[in-house]
Amino acid sequence: MRKRIVIKLSGSLFGLDDTKTIKQFAEFFAKISKICQPIIIAGGGKIARHYITHARSSGADESTLDELGIEVSRLNAKLLIYALQSMAYPHPPVNLKEVANAADSGLIVVTGGLHPGQSTNATAALIAEKVRASMFLNATDVDGVYDSDPNKNKNAKKFKKITLKNLRSMLVHQESIAGGYDLMDIVALKVIERSKIKTRILKANPKILEKAIKGSPEGTEITLV
Repeated sequence: MRKRIVIKLSGSLFGLDDTKTIKQFAEFFAKISKICQPIIIAGGGKIARHYITHARSSGADESTLDELGIEVSRLNAKLLIYALQSMAYPHPPVNLKEVANAADSGLIVVTGGLHPGQSTNATAALIAEKVRASMFLNATDVDGVYDSDPNKNKNAKKFKKITLKNLRSMLVHQESIAGGYDLMDIVALKVIERSKIKTRILKANPKILEKAIKGSPEGTEITLV
């Protein structure tokens, strides 16, 4: 059986005016599926945050806002499914059991969020655990974990490796409101720790993802100790 690679794909890739990027990723996933089975979780991105901001201003509660973000992430997942055509499982699974059943089809699986209160990072970690993935790649709009915000500090230092403990301490003050998740979150780290999932945070770029899948030390590796 091909190894399974879980990839959380940043919602920033699903832009309103950009149709080329999704097609490029679809071509990449089709190519890489010859050596592994990609199981992809689409983030909600700016479109989800747009809807969440509007609904919040109308008084919607946080769990309702979470559900809104999940719906948008599933729409993003469908865009990628349409681009993959017959190579993809035909619809986004909506719970872990459905993800496992979809993975058993051998097709490329694309899904969005699953449960209110969980970021798509946590969802991706749970899926990696459920399908016994050999690797979890968190593909984001930055190329790894830094000691400070690289967009604000030009001298920010990138970690080649970071322990779960150190990353957890960096994230402990992170907000958990709907639409507010970033590189990783505490729930995701707990799942990675208990199932010892090989995890990397890296740039959402097909060439970089391919190198990582083939064993190159791209981005930042999260280590248990």
